[in-house]
Amino acid sequence: MHPGKQMYKNPTPVSPTPPPPPSTPPEAAPGRRSRLGRFGVLPQLAGPSFLVIGLFARLPLAMLTVGALTLVTTASGSYAAGGFAAGAVGLGSATGAPLLGYLADRRGQRIVLLASAMLNTLAIIGLLVVTMTRSGFAGSGLALVLLSSFAMGFTCPQIGPLARVRWMAMTRRGPRSALDTALSYEGTADELTFVLGPALVGLLASLLAPWLPLALAAVLTLTLVSAFAVHRTVAFSDTRRDAPRKVDGQQGREAGPSSGTVTVGQDPVRSHGSDAPEETDPAPAGAWFVLIPVAGMIAMGTFFGSTQTFLTAFTGEFGAAESSGLLYAVMGLSSAAAALSVAYWSRRFRHTARWTASALAMTAAAAALVVPSSVGAMVLVLLVLGLFVGPTMVTIFSIGSAVAPAHRLGTVMTFLASGIVAGTAIGSALAGTLAEAGGAAGAALVPALAAAVLLLLGVASAITLRRVRAA
Repeated sequence: MHPGKQMYKNPTPVSPTPPPPPSTPPEAAPGRRSRLGRFGVLPQLAGPSFLVIGLFARLPLAMLTVGALTLVTTASGSYAAGGFAAGAVGLGSATGAPLLGYLADRRGQRIVLLASAMLNTLAIIGLLVVTMTRSGFAGSGLALVLLSSFAMGFTCPQIGPLARVRWMAMTRRGPRSALDTALSYEGTADELTFVLGPALVGLLASLLAPWLPLALAAVLTLTLVSAFAVHRTVAFSDTRRDAPRKVDGQQGREAGPSSGTVTVGQDPVRSHGSDAPEETDPAPAGAWFVLIPVAGMIAMGTFFGSTQTFLTAFTGEFGAAESSGLLYAVMGLSSAAAALSVAYWSRRFRHTARWTASALAMTAAAAALVVPSSVGAMVLVLLVLGLFVGPTMVTIFSIGSAVAPAHRLGTVMTFLASGIVAGTAIGSALAGTLAEAGGAAGAALVPALAAAVLLLLGVASAITLRRVRAA
């Protein structure tokens, strides 16, 4: 034996050093400060590209309803036909979203999103062809338009809900504040896209061509939704009971959490680190409890739809009904800013208490919609109202994610999103009926009542969870 090797010979067998347990990458460690504050952890966890892709990939969803309304109305010269087409898009989205979420839970997000992107693109092209090649919109012509519109909504990829599923898995190792931050960002992204989407449709349709917004939506769906589907964070979205529990990844900002075992199937809030006191989080209360946040989202959608209709009636009294979208955008912007603030709320502020407090303030502000007699005063009321809308919506999503069965996260998230769509149709119909009979003042009753229902549901969620803890 070479003499030099005698120095390192150890007669006692030494077991190989076990590999360190999987952990969050150094740059994504919860204690590491970022120039972006708490939101700096999001690009560290998922990669900067995920935030950009996830934001713009959901833009087509916000463009389809208004795009169908604009295109069909322009092509047919009938507001009724355009309204029916927009309603068909909403109905298709409300019924198709839970099915897409269920399939994503069963088959994985990647294949479902890729198929959805392809089918949705074909449906959009179908509506464009039917609308631009037919000279009449009665009978079979209108039926084809409505069928194409329904298919557009039914196949529309549900980026927001499925992105939340990924965030729940990516933030599970860290403190609860990381999940709150991610959900705050998602709420803001939803608000921004639902403000930018209709505005983009109006701009392109009025300046260039009424078919262009839907053509752009098709391009965005085919490219960005596909990019979202194959993004490496999709590895964290598999919530199937029989799914492998190993997720292979690479270290680095674009890799997300490090490779290793990623536990799925746990409660996405209560499994966080010790910085979140147990009493601040919702406790699982059985699968039936999911119905409360779903009902909350239906009430939230009713508020949105009735507010849009009310503002149309309000601005119509000044001969400027076409500017109602701008007023609605005012509320959307303050709501988006307030949604971001939820990431900085105290951990001791329970989710059920957040829901109740935000809904209470929202009810008071919504009741003030009947007060303004000028556009300027209405802008101020909408700015204040939006401050409570964003936190309420973020909190309901948080509670829904906490009480959802672990292997049905995608299904529950899409049910919450489709609740908003269904509620929007309800709110629009109710407020439209009252506006026809009593003008803007009559329509203003619906958003106030919807906010009151949100308050009652918040109280019900708090009472139910208190009884669960006591049991």
